[in-house]
Amino acid sequence: MLLQQIVTGLSVGGIYALLATGYSLIYSLLDFSNWAHGEVAMIGAYCAFIVVGTLQLPFGLAIVGGIVGAAVISYLNERVAYRRIRHNRSPNMFLMIAAMGLSTVYQNAAGLIFGSKFVTYPGIQVSSVQLGSVYVGVLDLISLICTAIILVILVYLINKTRFGLNVRAIASNSYTANLLGIKVDQCIALVFLLAGALAGAAGVMLGLKYNVYPTMGNIGLKAFIASVIGGLGSVPGAIVGAVLLGLIETFASGYINSGLRDLISFTLLIVLLLVRPTGLFGVDVQDKA
Repeated sequence: MLLQQIVTGLSVGGIYALLATGYSLIYSLLDFSNWAHGEVAMIGAYCAFIVVGTLQLPFGLAIVGGIVGAAVISYLNERVAYRRIRHNRSPNMFLMIAAMGLSTVYQNAAGLIFGSKFVTYPGIQVSSVQLGSVYVGVLDLISLICTAIILVILVYLINKTRFGLNVRAIASNSYTANLLGIKVDQCIALVFLLAGALAGAAGVMLGLKYNVYPTMGNIGLKAFIASVIGGLGSVPGAIVGAVLLGLIETFASGYINSGLRDLISFTLLIVLLLVRPTGLFGVDVQDKA
């Protein structure tokens, strides 16, 4: 029972981490909470459903379609909405308001196009494998392995490449980075593209594990909680916070009451803001939006 709960918690936490890392990357550059990020994951899940359900293509292509669809939407969000607000030198609060508007538009559009019913990916069989004396879901194992690979690649990309160096320079001081010849707008657009791809992968995994529905983007709130736990703007912190949140929720569901899962998550957020508002990794969050 304990091993099952741990694997499930790591799987859920990994999905949260995919969302939370993209969330933290955007926050580190623009200092605002991108409330439309969860809806980007929802769009990715529906793109995968269209590929495998409507077009009846292999599920491998559906995964690619979900990731690409979410990445394109995230890029367009920045290019069409956020960049214009930034260039107008508007307060960061305007970016957050725009993100809220995009979130509402995407949710309602998904409801109109696909309806409010829950849908599942066709042809997906739920099975389990035996590890010692316990049985663990295959989808949980696949999700955990895929998420671990993606996050390792992301950490390498941020810490060991020129793109990652540019991102860290802009996060430190965008004005100085621009003087040094870094193309700030182009780098921010690439970050949104990357964050969208991560959200798309998270949306597909959520669709596999549960269902696809218009309001599944509310999972973005969990990404926010994970980011705050780890420290807003910190990618390693977002990963650690997401894994901790996934484990806490899973143990709460398994050993206390599944109906109290969200209550415990938001209580943890409130307590952490009171005790350590900078998060576990101590990132400065003076401008929380």
